[in-house]
This record gives sequence, structure tokens and C-alpha cells, in this order.
Amino acid sequence: MEIDGRAFKKMFPHLTEEMETEKSEADANSTKPKSLTEERITAKRFDDYNPDVVDFICRCDNEEQAREIIDYMQKRGEIDQKYAQELRTKLRKKGVRSFGAKREEGYYLKEASI
Repeated sequence: MEIDGRAFKKMFPHLTEEMETEKSEADANSTKPKSLTEERITAKRFDDYNPDVVDFICRCDNEEQAREIIDYMQKRGEIDQKYAQELRTKLRKKGVRSFGAKREEGYYLKEASI
């Protein structure tokens, strides 16, 4: 497909400007944040983060594991009886993935871009 310069410029004005001025906001081959500041912000995203019961449930493979997590957190006093019952009801009615996608090993490291 061939396109003339004016049509290209009309369809892609910002790209045309970047090409003509050789000024680019990002490197097309880069997957890293644009600046060191952004990298620090991303890395600190989980500083002092304490996973809650839902975070642990998202690591479960099945409903039985999720029930064990809920029971354990309730027994330790980290969640109250009312919230534990709400979680069990949601688990029974909607399943373990209703709490979120499966979080594999290294999830937080990947999310923090470390």
C-alpha cells in the first residue's frame, strides 16, 4: 500500500512531526519506563504493601484452597466473621476467579517492574 506525503501527514500528524524533527517521546524498542523517576515510582508501588485476603485468594487454584485462606484469616483475627461469610458466599456462588485473575509466583515483582 502506497500513500502520498500529504495524506500520511493528515492521518498521522504527530508521527509526521516526530519524523521531521527527530524528536521522540519514547524509544520504540524500549519496554522500560521513560525516566528514572518513573522507574522509581513503579518499583515503590508495593513498598510497605501488605497483601489482604483477596490477594491470597487470587493465588489459589481452587475453591478449597480459598476456603482455607478465609478460615485461616478469620481464625487469626485478620478478617471478621461478617466479612469472612461474605467472602465464602461470593466464593460459593461465583467461584475463585471472581476475586481476580490467578496471581502466579513472582506477580508482585513483575507488577513492580523489578
